[in-house]
Amino acid sequence: MNNSDIQQGQKWLEKLLKLGAVPSTVKSSLEPDSCWLTIDEVNLTPEQVAILVGQDGEVLDAIQYLLNAIHNLGKDDEERTSYTVELNGYRIRRHLELRALADHAANRVRQTGGEVEIKSLSSGERRLIHYFLQESDDLETYSRGQEPDRRLVVKMKG
Repeated sequence: MNNSDIQQGQKWLEKLLKLGAVPSTVKSSLEPDSCWLTIDEVNLTPEQVAILVGQDGEVLDAIQYLLNAIHNLGKDDEERTSYTVELNGYRIRRHLELRALADHAANRVRQTGGEVEIKSLSSGERRLIHYFLQESDDLETYSRGQEPDRRLVVKMKG
């Protein structure tokens, strides 16, 4: 990931906001696994923030998906830039919620020996829980079902 990729993503997001008549700027920061583009909410009303985040982060997810798809089109895996779009701390809060959900499911599986199915997650959220639990020596995770009813399963290994 280079400075040019970061600037291109930032400019694209700012242009999208401008086209939507959203009076905001975008700040960028480089994290180990992603370029975070944070929409500045200072000039936004609570209603505008709610619309941009959407129900369960759906609008933010859609913006992030479009940004990643457009800017990584035709690039090899090693050339791709992973963008995370943040607004009003939503991603950070959701990350903490998903971590707690993963921990709860892991504890429940360990206590009961059964499996736990987690519903109503986006593909990115399922991927994050897989990531959280991948280092557990005693647990495994996989996805079951078809969209829009795809679920994440946590169970004991073996």
